[in-house]
Amino acid sequence: MFQDRLKEALWQIPMLILLSVVIALSVNHYRSRGIPLIRDCSAKAHFTDEAGDCLCITLVQAEHLFKQGAVLFVDARPESQYEEEHIQYAINFPWQKVDHYFAETADKLEGYNAIIAYCDGESCDLGHELAVFLKDMGFENVYVLFNGLTVWRNAGLPVEAGK
Repeated sequence: MFQDRLKEALWQIPMLILLSVVIALSVNHYRSRGIPLIRDCSAKAHFTDEAGDCLCITLVQAEHLFKQGAVLFVDARPESQYEEEHIQYAINFPWQKVDHYFAETADKLEGYNAIIAYCDGESCDLGHELAVFLKDMGFENVYVLFNGLTVWRNAGLPVEAGK
């Protein structure tokens, strides 16, 4: 008798799990905001604005704009890190003090073909947050240089220290 119940339970458990998975996938599929089963974890997919447009710019594109003098780099890191080293001619715009710095630097952001926000490190989202903020404030052609300072420095492009 115990063995019969055990056999029945061993058959029912996988069936209940399978049924649960089918129901969960069905509900997820028909929801208006279902959870994607396969997620794009690339930098391009991560750095988007509210409209879903990609804010990424490649190092080659950023370098080209830099050499033309048509871009303003904004460093989203804290002042102390900016003073240690930053992309040449970049202005400091710390994300933690965005309201204060926006009032001071809004006029400096005008007149460029593009604005490129950056921070440093693959896990740093400060540049992305700043770029989205600037887009929300009405600036166009705002981009993010993924892993900004590191890729810029490693490419042998100009950096400087101090204010």
